Amino acid sequence: MKNTAKLALRRLLVAVAVVGSLLLGTATIHAAGVWTASQAPLDAPPVTVESLQGRLAAEEARGADLRARLETVTAQAAEVQAALDAAQAQVSRDGASARALQKRIAIARTQLVGLNRKIAAAARQVSTAARTVVQPATTQPAPSQPAVAGPATTQPATQPASTPRPTPEPNDD
Repeated sequence: MKNTAKLALRRLLVAVAVVGSLLLGTATIHAAGVWTASQAPLDAPPVTVESLQGRLAAEEARGADLRARLETVTAQAAEVQAALDAAQAQVSRDGASARALQKRIAIARTQLVGLNRKIAAAARQVSTAARTVVQPATTQPAPSQPAVAGPATTQPATQPASTPRPTPEPNDD
């Protein structure tokens, strides 16, 4: 029995030591938590559910406002794009019109050069005709004899021959 009493006592001491060490460990952990909490206090109080819901509602309203602004900007961008397209089309039409006008100007210049040549030739003919009409008295017939009518004497020397008029183009206004 003595042996059994020792054995029971030893088991009791081991159980008390295990329970004591568990209690000591728990007390140490609790003391460390209190010490840490006292050294690093929270600056801001914990967030409540109501404040989170308020923030969520504010962010949803902000998101809706941003969405509306984005739709407005998108509509304005579409208007600007339409205006740009219209301007580009007008520039293309103006370019085609300018090219057509350049061709007409080139044709008109060619016609003008031809008309200037005809005018110069007519002026030379008039000056030649004027010189033949006003010659010295020895080459003209006597006053009692009628002068022979020729192509050079049909017009007075003081008036130039009529110049040809340009033919109007179908699209001239």
